[in-house]
Amino acid sequence: MDLTDFIRGMPKSENHVHLEGTLEAEMKFALAKRNGMDLPFADVAAMKASYVYHDLPSFLAIYYDGMKVLQKEPDFYDLTYAYLAKAASQNVIYTEMFFDPQEHLKRGVAMADVIGGITRARHDAEQALGIRSQLILCFVRDLSAESAMEALDAALPFKADLVGVGLDSDEAGNPPEKFREHFAKARAHGLKVTAHCDVDQIDTLQNLRTVLTDLSLDRIDHGGNIVQSPELVAIAKERGIYFTVCPTFSGTLRRTEEVPVDIVRAMLDAGLNVTISSDDPAYMGSEYMDDVLIRAVERSALTREDLITIARNGFESAWLPEADKAAMVARLDAYVNAA
Repeated sequence: MDLTDFIRGMPKSENHVHLEGTLEAEMKFALAKRNGMDLPFADVAAMKASYVYHDLPSFLAIYYDGMKVLQKEPDFYDLTYAYLAKAASQNVIYTEMFFDPQEHLKRGVAMADVIGGITRARHDAEQALGIRSQLILCFVRDLSAESAMEALDAALPFKADLVGVGLDSDEAGNPPEKFREHFAKARAHGLKVTAHCDVDQIDTLQNLRTVLTDLSLDRIDHGGNIVQSPELVAIAKERGIYFTVCPTFSGTLRRTEEVPVDIVRAMLDAGLNVTISSDDPAYMGSEYMDDVLIRAVERSALTREDLITIARNGFESAWLPEADKAAMVARLDAYVNAA
């Protein structure tokens, strides 16, 4: 079996995907029509042609503008079910999904509609498609700390539908310690904690140090610059930290490197616990899990053994009971032994 076929058949997890980042252009038009909204594009092709970005801020401008069509509970249901159906079709059997409630709350959308639509789709997809999922509330770090706390407070009545909190959006001037109280409150309510440490940002290594040694987060999203610090690599390995790496958008270190460094390859070679995810596939060429892994085989010189390690890391890093994780790893092992 060649590696492409091996990837397509392999049971997988995805632990770094933004639900709003799976909002395909076709669905934007459908939701806009349902909600009586006009979009400034003639058709799907014109909308997709507008997805031009060169850095994180330019990407985020497109990303946040696109989610305005999400207005009501059925919109969040349709968005979530469409992603889960796509993921299940690629043998993703478990996923942990981010969502950005602050962006919806500030447009007057109720938290009950946001979480309610997502949760209803999660349950329906598990019953119909066999894909298990959990939900992570992300704080939008370039909005105010007060706004993030308001979102957390609004979500806590629905904490049974959440597994953790995260931290995303523009890292510049918004270090993780800005959300110290939010993380502590989430933990007090039994939620796990992660944070984006985006690639080649200002103070990235300091932010990595903060989440590793000060805030002691449970997981790190992206985090590729850690390979530039042997000290931080050692700390991450000692703590057994898992990294959710998204090579489609954050695949290389460039800002301080004479020759670009492939992040996945460098992190694997450093002995770090790497997982791979799609991030925001609707804005990144509609490349979902299979596509990302297939491209990574060539880009990062991945072997069959690397792919197995990455898949196993995905299950072992999941915020699930140990017995559930072991069952998923056993399913992976059975596939590997039979392939």
